Amino acid sequence: MTYNVAVVREVLASPEKVWLLVTDLPRMGEWSPENLGGEWLEGATCAAVGATFKGRNKNGKKKWGTNVVVNACDAPKKFSFGLMVLKKNWCDWVYEIEPTATGSRVTHSWIDHRGAVAAFLGKVVSGVADRATHNKKNMEITLDNLAKAVMLFEA
Repeated sequence: MTYNVAVVREVLASPEKVWLLVTDLPRMGEWSPENLGGEWLEGATCAAVGATFKGRNKNGKKKWGTNVVVNACDAPKKFSFGLMVLKKNWCDWVYEIEPTATGSRVTHSWIDHRGAVAAFLGKVVSGVADRATHNKKNMEITLDNLAKAVMLFEA
């Protein structure tokens, strides 16, 4: 699979601990600089293929909501969800977790499926023209914060 952006971090925690945090989408705002968290929809209470989630996001003075659908949920290896706009998948957010001798290697990826019109609309809503560069920076911060959070997490 080709990723538009991918960031990798070594984390001093088991894949199971990392998994519990990356699949807890309501808490994502604790480590993401753009996502503010959100809530599971339509009776979902946790990550599962097909589960939907309403996220809240902010960039500067711009605020917007997103709807995502979980499209991969293979504990504790891979978690992915697609950003859905008008029943179209604009992008996928992917977490891949591999065990290492000291904990886990976490790869956080973004796959852009938008065409030119969707990219323009995304810029208007979010204020971000270069989504790939913006996402890479935010994904680095997210993984750094996640690495700190998982160290404090008691399963």
